[in-house]
Amino acid sequence: MPKTVGIDLGTTNSVIAVMEGGEPVVIPNSEGSRTTPSVVAFTKSGERLVGTLARRQAAVNPENTIYSIKRFMGRKFAEVDSERKIVPYQVKPGKDDRARARRARVADRRDGARLPRGPQDVRAGREPGRSRRGYRSPAGR
Repeated sequence: MPKTVGIDLGTTNSVIAVMEGGEPVVIPNSEGSRTTPSVVAFTKSGERLVGTLARRQAAVNPENTIYSIKRFMGRKFAEVDSERKIVPYQVKPGKDDRARARRARVADRRDGARLPRGPQDVRAGREPGRSRRGYRSPAGR
């Protein structure tokens, strides 16, 4: 039987839960914590870091560390002028002139591996599409 999964994308932290026996059960991240910092970072070599690891490296690599993304979600580029000034990463106009976070250019990936592009690519150190409890996420189909 399919499981219902809920994701709370918070400005500061995020949490994922699944319904078991009519009750929500929080799925811990790869570090065992019930919440994960809502931060994604990319190292100079193109490696993706999520959560605590991403937050830790923000001081040395701020232009490649994306956080507080909810400030920009669904908003027009012209609406976010003041918010753009307080984050170190680039925010550019995207499709339909919506605000879009851009990371600085990272190492060229000549091995053919694709760099992460969207929410389906954000995994906290697990097998793609699989949580610690073995539930499949929609991105893992």
